[in-house]
Amino acid sequence: MQKFIVRLTEENQNLIESSQIECFVLDSELPAELNKNLAKQLQAKNKIVLSMGMAAVELCQDLSLDGVVIDMSQTPRPKALMDELHQKLGKDAVIGAITRNRRHEAMIISEAEPDFLIFQAWKDGQSQVAELVKWYNELFLIQSAVLLRDESVSFTDFECDIVIISDKDYNFFVAKKQRLD
Repeated sequence: MQKFIVRLTEENQNLIESSQIECFVLDSELPAELNKNLAKQLQAKNKIVLSMGMAAVELCQDLSLDGVVIDMSQTPRPKALMDELHQKLGKDAVIGAITRNRRHEAMIISEAEPDFLIFQAWKDGQSQVAELVKWYNELFLIQSAVLLRDESVSFTDFECDIVIISDKDYNFFVAKKQRLD
């Protein structure tokens, strides 16, 4: 079964306390005070805390987070960007790299050696992304992740190592699973 990374959009003690979730993502677009409080609580629980968004690097630096999720799909030189990120954040920083769901781009970004490569999934095109992730996993050792961009996407359709899901979708998933059990 895949591991979950949960994107937090609000304070949620049940998720913060959960032993099932090891890694969280804070959005740099959320209010600074909310991110600061969330980071403090998560770090006190020894959770892995990443940041994403336009100011992900700055948020990571300001709050001493573990790493970032960066959209590398537009960069012409992924290796140079990866080197720059490691210079700013340290060589032990966790870096997840988002791709535009193209084979060639996935290969090029993987050559920059992120900790995990992130494919994005919407309901439209879900089967194509599932095929792409399967292809990727057959060729590369770098972990694969799927970022669910649409609440109607079923993460169980993907043969990936990690699923990045919003806190609201994760709560819905847990509630649905409990009903089925």
